[in-house]
Amino acid sequence: MAETKPLRFAVLVGSLRKGSLNAAIARALPALAPADVTIAPLGSVGDFPLYNHALQEEKGFPPAVTAMAEAIRAADGVIFVTPEYNHSVPGVLKNAIDWLSRLPNQPFAGKPIAIESASPSLRAQLHLRHVFVRG
Repeated sequence: MAETKPLRFAVLVGSLRKGSLNAAIARALPALAPADVTIAPLGSVGDFPLYNHALQEEKGFPPAVTAMAEAIRAADGVIFVTPEYNHSVPGVLKNAIDWLSRLPNQPFAGKPIAIESASPSLRAQLHLRHVFVRG
């Protein structure tokens, strides 16, 4: 019988708050994973500057963006754990996605994603799902 390859997931937290319940969920995930699954945190979305196409053209992609992109490319899938702000995705998370989505060799291409949240509403999850739907 062929041995199965362990699955590797990367976790991206959509909150900057020190006491974030969503960050607590993300930290708990590795211990909840089956033995053949690894779940590793990505860097902070707070390390990204505000997206500006002129900045991208002038200086290229910031190191935090390229490092996160490499980690996503190496993963089998991405888990987003995010709060809901004003019935939608937090701006810092959307900003990170905006940076990452503009890279060549697109890090999200063909990657399954999962979305989790401690928020009682599903609107941020729905909006995040819309961001990743290709029509």
